[in-house]
Amino acid sequence: MAREEAPTVETRTAMSPTEHGTAATTNTPGTTPGAGRTRAWATRLVVVGIVLSALNLRPAITSLGALLEEVRDGLGMSGSVAGVLTSVPPLCFAVFGITAPRLARRFGPAAVVCAGMAAITAGLLIRPYLGNTAGFLAASALALMGIALSNVLMPVIVKRWFPDRVGSMTGLYSMALALGTSLAAAVTVPLTDALGGSWQSGLAVWAALAGAAVLPWLLLLRVRGGDAGSARAGRQERAGAQQAGAAAQQAGAAAQQAPLRITRSRTAWALAVFFGLQATAAYITMGWMPQIFRDAGVPAGTAGVLLAVTMVMGVPLAFVIPRVATRLPHQGPIALVLGVCGLAGYAGLYFAPAAGAWAWALLLGVSNCAFPLALTMVGMRARSGPGVAQLSAFAQSTGYLISIPGPLLVGVLYQQSGGWGLPIALMTGLMLPQMAVGFLAGRNRTVEDEATAR
Repeated sequence: MAREEAPTVETRTAMSPTEHGTAATTNTPGTTPGAGRTRAWATRLVVVGIVLSALNLRPAITSLGALLEEVRDGLGMSGSVAGVLTSVPPLCFAVFGITAPRLARRFGPAAVVCAGMAAITAGLLIRPYLGNTAGFLAASALALMGIALSNVLMPVIVKRWFPDRVGSMTGLYSMALALGTSLAAAVTVPLTDALGGSWQSGLAVWAALAGAAVLPWLLLLRVRGGDAGSARAGRQERAGAQQAGAAAQQAGAAAQQAPLRITRSRTAWALAVFFGLQATAAYITMGWMPQIFRDAGVPAGTAGVLLAVTMVMGVPLAFVIPRVATRLPHQGPIALVLGVCGLAGYAGLYFAPAAGAWAWALLLGVSNCAFPLALTMVGMRARSGPGVAQLSAFAQSTGYLISIPGPLLVGVLYQQSGGWGLPIALMTGLMLPQMAVGFLAGRNRTVEDEATAR
């Protein structure tokens, strides 16, 4: 696999094509028109790759949520084992996400995301057909490893290629992520019926979408690798990059030389805990909400559509919230509003799960938009590309570790109590600290100011 020629995570952000303050299509002094066209094509491929990758960051999870009862019956799972299954995504995100910056330094972010999309494709394709719970968990972990790498590197790629459009590009891929999440929730059951009622086929079909996401990254690696293959073009492009980025490099030199001790930053910890609690709520929702509705008498197909409604709320809001957040000096009030919506949705699930199902699905969908808010704050709480990479890895890996017990506890409480009262009480209780740390993480501070080693 060709090494990506765009600067890696640890290099100065001023070195990437669009971070010089020039458009990708503008030729810098010393570059050729062909080099300018190459950069323009590379930028387009990055946009396509971001969107297709984001579409694949949740179907592995929400497609399973829609068919969880069928998978449990087919593999002979108990409620507690199913709770373990719903805890696998955050566990994998925590374990594998922490490796993303190191892999990106070695191979380049695009190469790592490309490999991640390939892992998702393979995992989704084989997991339904392994015939036992252990095999299903192992193949799910393979797919989730690919998701974990891409989760961490998406803010890095956005910061690098679109430093002056962090809000809009974060909104774009958050919107695509929400679209993929809701699409899998809505159509997995109908697809399963159309494919003969086999839950195996209904889960495996999502490998096709993941396979499509591999292509733009392969093309990007080929374009960048071919550009590097010409020594003359490489020298010309580097000369133009040095001229255009000299001022930015000088301005960021001190920050680059001083390593970050990210655990010293209170903002980083607040963001990590916020990320973890919103992830807990999201994975409980994706894994268990259809079952809550089904146990309340809602048909399986309708329960899947209700989950889709919850997820599809993120499509418009995931585009709007980052754009609004980047225009505010303090993002904490947004976190509070989203939390209030979550509390109202949980109250509805407790008192009238079937009667007001559509309203609760909408409210929980709004609450789940804490995810794009968290991603936006990752890009805003660090000034440099390496700072964003370090903060992204820390916040996501720590956050997903925090989120692991939640879905498991819901499964245990559900099995032990025989109902949803205690699990919903747990969800409600976790929303309160989420609102508090979200408010703290939204303060106008950067981790460089708090965590630079002295």
